Amino acid sequence: MADRVLVIGEALIDVVEREGRVPEEHVGGSPANVALGLGRLGVAVRLRTAIARDERGRRIHDHLAASGVEVEPESFVLDRTSSAVARISREGDARYEFDIEWRIGEPLELGDAHVVHVGSIGCFVEPGATSVFDALRAWGGRVRLTFDPNIRPSLIGDRDAAIRTTEEIASASDLVKLSREDAEWLYPDAGLDDILDHFLATGSRVVAVTLGGEGALIASDTARVRVAHPVERLEDSVGAGDTFMAAMVATVADSGVGPDAEALTTVGRRAAAAAAITVSRAGADLPTREEVERELARRPSED
Repeated sequence: MADRVLVIGEALIDVVEREGRVPEEHVGGSPANVALGLGRLGVAVRLRTAIARDERGRRIHDHLAASGVEVEPESFVLDRTSSAVARISREGDARYEFDIEWRIGEPLELGDAHVVHVGSIGCFVEPGATSVFDALRAWGGRVRLTFDPNIRPSLIGDRDAAIRTTEEIASASDLVKLSREDAEWLYPDAGLDDILDHFLATGSRVVAVTLGGEGALIASDTARVRVAHPVERLEDSVGAGDTFMAAMVATVADSGVGPDAEALTTVGRRAAAAAAITVSRAGADLPTREEVERELARRPSED
């Protein structure tokens, strides 16, 4: 039985614009997507976020609740729910513009959670980021922590401050996931293997770097693997990294991620298969556990 997970971070509405199409609105925000993915994977999950009691906020709440996510009532702290415009290129990549407010309604409590996931805007944008840091420090050693920095340069600005924040949280994390773009923005002069080594040396137990359609690198102190799951159909990349993260967090909550190559490959293959399903659909429409199992059974040996 998986441990209960507490996800802390932003939830918003993604306004998806594609050339020649009418804009579409989808529930988004990296931590909210991870919570959604966990719910669909059958994991008991709570989300502390920041939304308003407006039409978009109610839509976010209802969308997440329909997949089993408990949105904490203290999340209704804003006057207007945040949004992001995602402009999708012909190749399926997304470029974002944000209208964001992030703060935490008190109190922020661990409750019955044994795993905590944090990341993205929720760890970098004030005043909410300080509340997240204070909680993580108070809970140190009592939970398994997972972290996805999901860097948004237009919102963060100061690279040195972002590095300090990322490294402080990562040093206490059982699992860290970065995209290749995150890694290259944080450490533009370092190779990916050096970046993996750096995070492991600072205390991270398992580190993954996603590589888009090329799969992912996953490393521990004792093993390093590369996993792939070729994408057969690309609608857009919205939610792909969050899907990968949710699948890995589900494993942390269920049994933990072992440091050996076999364990890293197993969790990486499952996460890559889940992400391949998401990119075949519009927006952050994350898969269920049954869909992931079918996908793995359909392509059992594509690494």
